[in-house]
Amino acid sequence: MAHSGLNKEIGITLILCMSMAAFVPLYTFYILKRKLTIQNAGAIAATYGSVSAVTFVTATLFLENLKVSYGGHMVAAMALMEAPAIIIGVMLMRTYDRATTKTGFTDILRESLTNGSVIMITGSLIIGMISDVKGAEGIKPFTTDIFKGFLAIFLLEMGMIAARRFKAFKHYGGFVSVFAIAVPIINGLLAIGITHFFAIAPGNRLLLAILASSASYIAVPAAMKQAAPEADPGLYIPMALGLTFPFNITFGMPLYWMLIQCF
Repeated sequence: MAHSGLNKEIGITLILCMSMAAFVPLYTFYILKRKLTIQNAGAIAATYGSVSAVTFVTATLFLENLKVSYGGHMVAAMALMEAPAIIIGVMLMRTYDRATTKTGFTDILRESLTNGSVIMITGSLIIGMISDVKGAEGIKPFTTDIFKGFLAIFLLEMGMIAARRFKAFKHYGGFVSVFAIAVPIINGLLAIGITHFFAIAPGNRLLLAILASSASYIAVPAAMKQAAPEADPGLYIPMALGLTFPFNITFGMPLYWMLIQCF
């Protein structure tokens, strides 16, 4: 955003991304709570309303291999989509959990906005917007260069947590398995359909569809570990990491690109 500025297409794209990030946890929560506990429903809703940075990076490489350009502002769109889903997921849990029904809306909103992950994401975006290239280069070894290593360590921990608690996933196997495949498709198609009516470049449309269809297995699990310790990581991490992620990489991405090309 600091490099490209803010024009009409970028403004529309950012609004659409944040709208999707807010809409997805709202409608998925009410589907999930029919079968799952409030805590698990809220955590999964936040997971699928948020985004996967690794899926996003893979989509950019996919576009680069096709020699298709995309806007750098899509990185900002990805960052902006993290917080709304976490906030709404926590708010829904606090609203419907009987143990906290006496909590006022102001208290719920304050607790959601002051969640550590939300503050980190929002603060990082603000720092990136006000910093110059020279400042970014100075801390590159601590941000860009080391990112993949930390990501690998974090994913290893998430994998071990998922393996230890896989019984919960097996217990809800049929329902959550269908959800982990069907909901990303719905979200991706919805994003493609909405962007069809706006002057958004094809590469950006694909990235928006991927962001809408992806599920977070980094930011949301870290947030839920603090905000909803009752929610079972053995349920929502395998859904996002074991089903949704490989589906989006192998089938979802080519499917969305084909539809964008056709329409």
